[in-house]
Amino acid sequence: MFKAERTTSALGSTFNLLELVYHATVRAIRKSHGNAILGLLQNMFQTVMLVATFYLMYTILGMRGSAVRGDFMLYIMSGIFLYMTYTKAMSAVFGSEGASSAMMKHGPMTTAIAISAAALGALYTQMLSMLVVLYLYHAAITPIEIHDWSGAMGMVMLGWFSGVALGMVFLAAKPWNPQLVGMIQQIYGRVNMIASGKMFLANTLPHKMLILFSWNPLFHIIDQARGYTFINYNPHFSNWEYALNVALVLLAIGLMGEFYTRQYASASWAARQ
Repeated sequence: MFKAERTTSALGSTFNLLELVYHATVRAIRKSHGNAILGLLQNMFQTVMLVATFYLMYTILGMRGSAVRGDFMLYIMSGIFLYMTYTKAMSAVFGSEGASSAMMKHGPMTTAIAISAAALGALYTQMLSMLVVLYLYHAAITPIEIHDWSGAMGMVMLGWFSGVALGMVFLAAKPWNPQLVGMIQQIYGRVNMIASGKMFLANTLPHKMLILFSWNPLFHIIDQARGYTFINYNPHFSNWEYALNVALVLLAIGLMGEFYTRQYASASWAARQ
């Protein structure tokens, strides 16, 4: 009988794992839309529509004075991009294949690969959409200037990581009560439309309002990102270390919960999800 040879060395196993993650990531990206270009355009359209909605809301309500001194559209986009990255990462991980999925019947496939692929797929889509929208705005409307590119990009990555960590917690709890956990995840995403603080600056909030938002890691990430983006803004009431620590704790809880849940995997779960 013919038997496929498999590399057993550590380096060969690493490359095999990376190849599996790559193909699973491509599959995760194409799940949202069969055509990759149309899928990217759809995600860009969602981002542009959200930016346009908040621009009109700021203009109609006369809230432009509360924005940081600088490019007003860049101020709006800095909040929208991070909100979208955080929310899309959380939703992608929450919607990844679990232990009872049909994909897990393939030998090399594991839940870790499925989760990694969903997270990387969300990051790829959001990063590409963000860069394309920024380039179009820079080339067609007005040149943009970001004070600290590396710091701003670091906050984008932290927002993605925080969304992945929270998505892991929801994913671990989903098999036990899919409807309830799914509803909580959706409600949390809607609440973050306001609680993320993308519509205002932490420095301008009174103390009684600040305490209503300071629990949210995304609030700290967005505020810190604006500090890196604009030279005229120095955030005093937020810090990215808090968001990182919360994300690490949530990731640890999610990994432990997913491991525990996987021990009780049942084929009937797939029918309920």
